[in-house]
Amino acid sequence: MKKRLTYPFAAIVGQENMKEALILNTINPLIGGVLIRGEKGTAKSTAVRALTDLLPEKHVVAGCACNCEWEDINNYCPSCQEKMDKGELKEAVVLMRVVELPLSSTEDRVAGTLDIEYAISTGKKKFEPGVLAKANGNILYVDEVNLLDDHIVDLLLDAAAMGVNFIEREGISYSHPSKFILVGTMNPEEGDLRPQLLDRFGLVVDIIAEHDEDRRMQIIQRRMDFEKDPEGFRDDFADAQQKDRDRILNARDLLAKIEPTEDVIRAAVKIPLHLEVDGHRADLTLIKAACAYAALEGRTDVRPSDVVHVSKLVMPHRMRRNPFQDSTLDTEELDKWLSENMSV
Repeated sequence: MKKRLTYPFAAIVGQENMKEALILNTINPLIGGVLIRGEKGTAKSTAVRALTDLLPEKHVVAGCACNCEWEDINNYCPSCQEKMDKGELKEAVVLMRVVELPLSSTEDRVAGTLDIEYAISTGKKKFEPGVLAKANGNILYVDEVNLLDDHIVDLLLDAAAMGVNFIEREGISYSHPSKFILVGTMNPEEGDLRPQLLDRFGLVVDIIAEHDEDRRMQIIQRRMDFEKDPEGFRDDFADAQQKDRDRILNARDLLAKIEPTEDVIRAAVKIPLHLEVDGHRADLTLIKAACAYAALEGRTDVRPSDVVHVSKLVMPHRMRRNPFQDSTLDTEELDKWLSENMSV
């Protein structure tokens, strides 16, 4: 079966905030994922799937269904722990990938299942991995995330918070690592997200269709060229794609060398404090995103201006709003406050 070719990330016209938010999470998965909100036909799903070609390599335990990270020996799944005790572990280098979660997924398909009969008859656990096992160390993508069933949302929240997927059936339990970058897309016209899930996303981007005539023409022309000759179109953007890959790899290396200064931390505290944002998640996310942005820019010094830059991705969905206020006004309100109060 011929592999389906994805649209090149570098070929997406405009939507710079969306592309930046995805790349920042690729540089530092601890940012907490990204939610992309926008009307239909604005390249939301295209951008997420296109990110696959830019994802870096990772070192895992060869043959592990849960994609256990090779160096994280304290968090191996039971199968890898057993192999480690027997000295049978082997290392493999694989590419990160985008794992999609269908809206119709059942709890068993998401969390995985335990074969109870096998456990009773043999005294051993037999685990059938689910989506959360496949997503470990990867990007977990949920299209139309606002339409996901509540009990599936709870599963994602628990796994995302703990970095572990825990399954229990008939008194038999099993757990495995499940650390993933959660990426969701949604059309606000189809309903809002539960507040518990919305706050879990590190970054949120609101996008609209291009209104510039020339840009719209460029979008249409590129799409037509891709549909006519996918391989040739991808070849045309091969150099740009490689440039993006190199920037991400370089940024991941630089990130480990970055230490935020007191001025940077103060900026990250001042913004949520003055905007009356609950909790401390926003402060931490501002720091993590600002460090990733500095690394993306090729710097090992993070600045207060970096905090201001990423705040437009971190803060809008956390700001208190009137129940009747349109969410698209959040960024305008934030821009106004930043210009008046954050002269960096």
